[in-house]
Amino acid sequence: MDRLSYYAARRIPFLFVIDYQKRHIFAEPIDKIHDIHFKVPGFRSYNLPAKIYPKILHKEPISFERYKKAFDYVQQEIRAGNTYLLNLTFPTPIRTTHSLEDIFFAVQAKFKLYFQGRFICFSPERFVRIEGETIATYPMKGTIDATLPDAKKRILADTKEMAEHVMVVDLLRNDLAMVATGVRVQRFRYVDKIRAGNKELLQVSSEITGTLPSDWREHLGKIFDALLPAGSITGAPKSSTCRIIEKAEGYERGFYTGVFGYFDGVNLDSAVMIRYIEKTPEGLVYKSGGGITIDSDARSEYQELIDKIYLPL
Repeated sequence: MDRLSYYAARRIPFLFVIDYQKRHIFAEPIDKIHDIHFKVPGFRSYNLPAKIYPKILHKEPISFERYKKAFDYVQQEIRAGNTYLLNLTFPTPIRTTHSLEDIFFAVQAKFKLYFQGRFICFSPERFVRIEGETIATYPMKGTIDATLPDAKKRILADTKEMAEHVMVVDLLRNDLAMVATGVRVQRFRYVDKIRAGNKELLQVSSEITGTLPSDWREHLGKIFDALLPAGSITGAPKSSTCRIIEKAEGYERGFYTGVFGYFDGVNLDSAVMIRYIEKTPEGLVYKSGGGITIDSDARSEYQELIDKIYLPL
């Protein structure tokens, strides 16, 4: 994490990529990165090639029985009071028509990263943005097909989605309070429209802000060390929930659900690494999941894990 502070204090533009467990941290000045492409709002490091249309040809998700076993364990921990919200994820082997780099250039997303032939992500979810001395985070919880009748009204009235959103907003408000003052919820449960393959979805988000000390760039590494892993992809309370995740999932998330970001010499923007495809010796793997609460239904959550395996073209 020290390199984040080093470059930021010297106002050197750089890219950083941090894995879920903060074990692997990449941070390099923009003029020194290679075999990496990325995009954040207002900046991209590449020129777009001719448009292509890759497809996912096949998915091999874990069995419902395997998922149900993990789901039931999480429910047991919820009933015991050890977690209230937990983001349960699994890897799904996939076959596609094109390479990772081809897919990266073809997909559309607010945040995109191609990392040295190892993985790509095309994330709709901002982690934190820092402008001046204001830090803001934007948790996303709750989606619905935009074509359904009264879709916006339905998603905002959904009690399970409401409970999940309230919990993650409370968690991230507490997280920001560790590094900032004057933390407050600026906007609560506003709705954006996003693309999901051939579908349009409504996505529910909130905005939480706080004020950093004027010398925040000199302590950027400590700020991210305190905030990670991101609350939206772990759960609440974070410490015990992370321990439950490790036992329930039984695999290494790696860079999936970590964060990447860009410091432009003055301000910073970053994203949670979801919508993620990784290259393994056995082929491509798409990692996905969703939030589990006491009101969750195993079959619906299993289907959500599969539905999130898509390319937003």
